[in-house]
Amino acid sequence: MTKSELIDKFAKNADISRQRAAHIVDAFFDSLIAGLASGNRIEIRNFGNFSVRDYRGYIGRNPKSGDSVYVQEKVLPYFKASLALRRMLNPGEQPSK
Repeated sequence: MTKSELIDKFAKNADISRQRAAHIVDAFFDSLIAGLASGNRIEIRNFGNFSVRDYRGYIGRNPKSGDSVYVQEKVLPYFKASLALRRMLNPGEQPSK
């Protein structure tokens, strides 16, 4: 589903204009991004958790030339689905012990 499709679905389900739905969806994503950028963990009950993870720099290899290159350290977003969401997606699966 694209962002545009999400906006359309939200507008239809909430019975609001597409423009208003777009503002709401944009505000949600802007808030999510701002929270992650400031290092906060974001928890949405029955959906999952968003956080950021730090990755150390390392020596990689350019696949085209085979030369060694340094890959700088970076911060990347991470998402972990909630147990409720995993159970909705896999209804017959037994929980692991």
